[in-house]
Amino acid sequence: MTLALSTGLASLGTSIANIALPALAEAFAAPFSQVQAVVVAYLAALTISVVIAGRLGDSHGLKPMLMVGLGLFLGASLLCAAAPNLWLLIGARALQGIGAAFLMTLSMALMRQTASTPRVGRAMGLLGTVSALGTALGPSLGGLLIPAMGWRGIFWVQVPLAAVTFILAFAMLPADPRSGKTSALSLWSVLSKSVAPNLVVNLLVAAVMMTTLVVGPFYLGLGLGLKEALLGFIMAIGPVISIFSGVPSGRLVDAWGSGRVLAIGLALLAAGAFLLALLPNMIGVVGYVLSIIVLTPGYQLFQAANNTATLADVSKDRRGTVSGLLTLSRNIGLIAGASAMGAVFAFGVGTEDFAHAAPAAVATGMRLTFLVAGGMMIVASGVALWASYLPKRPL
Repeated sequence: MTLALSTGLASLGTSIANIALPALAEAFAAPFSQVQAVVVAYLAALTISVVIAGRLGDSHGLKPMLMVGLGLFLGASLLCAAAPNLWLLIGARALQGIGAAFLMTLSMALMRQTASTPRVGRAMGLLGTVSALGTALGPSLGGLLIPAMGWRGIFWVQVPLAAVTFILAFAMLPADPRSGKTSALSLWSVLSKSVAPNLVVNLLVAAVMMTTLVVGPFYLGLGLGLKEALLGFIMAIGPVISIFSGVPSGRLVDAWGSGRVLAIGLALLAAGAFLLALLPNMIGVVGYVLSIIVLTPGYQLFQAANNTATLADVSKDRRGTVSGLLTLSRNIGLIAGASAMGAVFAFGVGTEDFAHAAPAAVATGMRLTFLVAGGMMIVASGVALWASYLPKRPL
């Protein structure tokens, strides 16, 4: 419960600020390029800090460092809510992102440490469900709070949530005594073992999932001409499926093993990507929805299996570091999906001025982008297959 709340809090912090950007631009009389830094500062700080957070968890105890992260997130949320100007808000968001790095990374490591071996997959699936819930809840909750409380309301609401999670962590998580110093873990020592392929596959999958969030709205709005309300409803289908498929995915990992579920997840991801390249251009919105129904459960199956497999042979004093590397690879994948795959889409459309592109050109960009995404999933499957033949050695 406590670890799930920590993960959900970090995910909520990621998504809830996006909907406040127009209100921030008005409140501070600032251009979009400046208020966008409120989102970017959080993501950048989180990405930079995840491995450091994991290493500190290994060195000083997972529970104490999780509580440090919760305290930092709580304090930063207060600073965000009270910020008198945009630049102090951006700085506070960076601090909040550092706190979120502790929450995401150490929650995964603690979940692996506290869950019994037959239930590890289920535990990882729960984290996936709560992460999806927090991400999906952010825009909806922000949409309710901003009219009632202004933009500061989206940060005030995170203060009691962080405080309750801090209290629960202190009271409910088991003590984490340290038996000695943690041995140094070099980057090469990780890359030379079976963890590295899992990180590569994690990056590729995250890039494809971010592609659906970046390219999907342009295709649905400009290619198919959907209005905002219907577009938002269609885009919510994926997160809803993620919420309900996380725990069942973890149960399958416990029952069938991470290797088999990982292969199924990657197969569904590849199938979903290729379907997105073909079906929407053939049968419109129905084709898009059917493709997402295939793709999204594949992602949750992959997440539960990959996280379980990556941490399976990692010693207790290094789980924080490896969890940080998993989060880092995911975030790099998200950035790549937003930038590199966005460039592929623009190339396929033939212009970066999407608003004036013909629907047929947008459809061409959609097809090219997800053909590339499907190819990436084939590469990911090849890497995972190769990794399955590597000798497993404890890290």
